[in-house]
This record gives sequence, structure tokens and C-alpha cells, in this order.
Amino acid sequence: MAEGPSANLPPHIALEDVSLANSRPFLICLAAGAALSLGACDNGAEDEAQENVDVAVPSETIELTGSMDTSFAGETIPEVTVVNPAGEELLLSDVGEPVLLNLWATWCAPCVVEMPLLDELAADLEGQVRVVTVSEDMRGADVVEPFFAERDLPNLPQWLDPDNELAFTFGGGPVLPLTVLYDAEGNELWRVIGAYDWGTEEARAQVLDALSEESADSES
Repeated sequence: MAEGPSANLPPHIALEDVSLANSRPFLICLAAGAALSLGACDNGAEDEAQENVDVAVPSETIELTGSMDTSFAGETIPEVTVVNPAGEELLLSDVGEPVLLNLWATWCAPCVVEMPLLDELAADLEGQVRVVTVSEDMRGADVVEPFFAERDLPNLPQWLDPDNELAFTFGGGPVLPLTVLYDAEGNELWRVIGAYDWGTEEARAQVLDALSEESADSES
């Protein structure tokens, strides 16, 4: 997993912080290489954007070159409440166990490629790390539920961030996919910006080693 400036490493989707009176956050999708054109999505144009995005992009067209960033280590997990399609709520700061938080969207092709890999990781790390996937789709359950219904992702939750409140706690709008590892006390250890192959032994080691090092440091 390479370290380096996130802005230089595709693929990514950027959420720009744009002030729009009486409107929801303006989501701008940047293409992940010349082969993909994801368009731009806001609350008025999202329907058209989702119609134009083929989320079933073959994985070989997406480079899994996510970049690890440790410059935010020590920041606390956002005190944001997410909801699922059943109306259940989860306050992220109250989880009380190690969390791998993933921000994604159905219109983000790199995010879609990552999902089955995260599902594998969640199964492998069950009982050690809680994988929390949060959709940044403005249409919420209307697109997230069908997405899950069409795929075998039994280990991933369908959490929603309907007002993009969580997204905009990350510096005014994060790159998607964005995956952040927190320890049991809610302190950030690292974040990965862009798509990454979470189904590898390297990925598992990155997660568990970071948690082990944090535990050792806290005991010394």
C-alpha cells in the first residue's frame, strides 16, 4: 500500500465543498482514468448521473492503487449518526471497538469494485474489527437497497449518510472511496484514499498490525 499525496493517485471521486443556499451538498465525480467518465452529480442532476454511470465496470479497468495517509493519525472518529434503510441508527463515536470506516457511493466505480473485497475482509476480521460501510448516495436507500439486492455482500452493512454530514467532516469533502481505520477508543490510525485490494493478506496485515502497534504503544 503506497504512501503519498492523495491528489496524485487515481482512481478517485472527489466531493467538492460548494456552498449552495437551500440545497444539499454538491457532489462532483471526477473520472478515474480515460476509460471512465463518471460525470457530475448534484441533487438536481444525480438521476442523470446515475443513469450514465455503469457501475458494473470490469475490475480490470479500475486500478487498485489506494494511497495510505497517516497525517491524520490521532483524529477522533466523527460524532455523526448514520442510518440504515430500516430506520436504525448508529452513532459512530459510540461503537466502542476498532472500526474500518468506508465511505462509498453506488455511482463511484472504484467504490463498487472495492465492495466485494471489503466484504471478504469483514468476514476474515469478524470479532476483531468492525467494517462500517456508509453510502454517500443522496438518493439513499432508493439506490443502496437495490445495489445490495443484486450482489452477494452479506458482511457489509447498509448504512446511509442522507445529508452527507459524515462526508463533509473530512476536510470539506473527501475522495471516494475513503477508508479510515480507528482503534477501539475512536482514534484514527490511518486512512486509505482511493480503491484498494482489501481481499489480500497485505490488507489484513495493514489493519491488524496498526491495531497491534497502537495497543502496544498505549500499554508502554
